[in-house]
Amino acid sequence: VQEASADAAAIGFLDKAGITGKGMLSFFLKMRKEEYRYISSYSEVDPFMQTHPLSGDREAALSTDVLKSPNYNKKPDPELDAKFQRIKAKLIGYMDDPTSALRKYPDSDQSSSAHYARAYAWHRGAYPDKAIEEVDKLVASAPQDPYFRELQGQILLESGKPKEALAPLRLAVQGSRGAPLIAALLGHALVATEDQANLQEARDVLKVAVARDRDNPFAWYTLGMAYARLGDEPRAQLATAERYSLIGNNRLAMASAEAAMTRIPRGTPDYLRAEDIALAARGAASDRRR
Repeated sequence: VQEASADAAAIGFLDKAGITGKGMLSFFLKMRKEEYRYISSYSEVDPFMQTHPLSGDREAALSTDVLKSPNYNKKPDPELDAKFQRIKAKLIGYMDDPTSALRKYPDSDQSSSAHYARAYAWHRGAYPDKAIEEVDKLVASAPQDPYFRELQGQILLESGKPKEALAPLRLAVQGSRGAPLIAALLGHALVATEDQANLQEARDVLKVAVARDRDNPFAWYTLGMAYARLGDEPRAQLATAERYSLIGNNRLAMASAEAAMTRIPRGTPDYLRAEDIALAARGAASDRRR
């Protein structure tokens, strides 16, 4: 009953938005095909033993409402479709095997989404020059797009060119209004240059990144490196404690936090944060011993 109500509500929302329900039907078709991998026939399935209705049943129940909708043959909004194609291309380029991604987006496809997918695929396949060729075309078409700049910087950084990655990553941070994941990537690049002149910027960028997204262990790790290279060992220990706390290593989180507390002025926000981490880690370790 719950699934039927949810499906009916979904169709209603799509109708109100003026969007076709074809995509919903095709999604259930995909799920039905997945189910067929485990059963040879629906007749073999006892519906009372299932936690959810079978996808084929849900698809059949939806079909009438979808087919009679005035939006059934309506084409998607071009702007929304472009965004969807871009997201799809990024996921395929990033998640699929590079060879498979390149088959789905051959060189004959010169769309923006195809360049995006191929850039990721070539990068993951360890062909940085080809990846840069693709991303350069993206940047040329939309130089203000922060996510094209992010990808450009990421490829350069992960190809061993951190200094060259700085300019596009700074533009990406600026264009994305300081998106924390992009800022963390810039901080990583600044530290990776191994240039003392870049460390203060790295520290400042990473402090803002972790303030906006505290749940990024690698950002804390990189911030700890920046602090350590600047000679601020207590804050390096605190950043390390944050990282170990996030990844569930209570023993090292407690040790790092307690080390930070010995050299951070008592009563300051950093001291209180280190104290909180130490207490939480000690409590978690105690619970495990029970």
